Amino acid sequence: MAYKNVKILAIVPARGGSKGIIGKNLRKIGDKSLIALTADIAQKTPYIDRVVLSTDNQEIFNEGEKCGLEIPFMRPSELAGDSALSVDVWRHAWVESEKTFKESYQVSLLLEPTSPFRKVADLEAVVDLLINYFE
Repeated sequence: MAYKNVKILAIVPARGGSKGIIGKNLRKIGDKSLIALTADIAQKTPYIDRVVLSTDNQEIFNEGEKCGLEIPFMRPSELAGDSALSVDVWRHAWVESEKTFKESYQVSLLLEPTSPFRKVADLEAVVDLLINYFE
């Protein structure tokens, strides 16, 4: 459901090659993986029109699919290494999502799985601030 006629895309970036904590995006807090916790919040946020997972890893792909995330593409290898910048991953996912779904998004949120304690109210407040700032 678009908020104030603004289409909103949420992107969950989760690469498989973490060296600090192996498999960190699949690690669990309680009975849910970091991917699942992120998917839950994004899907419960009424302002978000679409939630896309950007990954280069089949296990993360499978977990994202199980959690109801859309995964219309795999992240290219040049955006999957240690030197890849989040902004480049975000831009790639946003552009590819618009191409794939043939629709434009005016706002995009980057929801990193390693920030699992955000709440729906947090996302609503960010969207509200972003959109109303320009009015």
